[in-house]
Amino acid sequence: MPGHNDLDEPVAPSGFTGADAAGSPYAEQTRADEEPLGSLFDDAYALYEDGRTYVEAEVAFQKSRANYASREAGSGVVFVLGALAFLHLALIGLVVGLIIALAPIIGPFVATAAVVGTLLVLMIIVGLLARSRFKRVTRAFKEPGA
Repeated sequence: MPGHNDLDEPVAPSGFTGADAAGSPYAEQTRADEEPLGSLFDDAYALYEDGRTYVEAEVAFQKSRANYASREAGSGVVFVLGALAFLHLALIGLVVGLIIALAPIIGPFVATAAVVGTLLVLMIIVGLLARSRFKRVTRAFKEPGA
């Protein structure tokens, strides 16, 4: 028989939405029908819990991200120090090579003095430039309105 199933329970006709007949066995029940008006508090509490869970997850993510960044930065510093060590060794080789190359021309003692003297002059120039930059920074923080 149309409109019935094998268990003789009524079956909703096709196209029937449940809103067509309130009180019919096919009427859809909504959450508003099931819960009293006090559910607003429950919704607010669920929203609070969701927000707290989100904040906890975000904090955990940022902690893991900071941990990763610090590990990578630490290993990067180690590699920079290694590169600077090799640069230092290369510059020592250059200085020794200059002394050896100049020794036959001007003598070993004069070659050593010339190379060391040149390096000391360069060191003084670079040091004075660095000092002037540090003084600029100091003045910038001492001036009012900076």
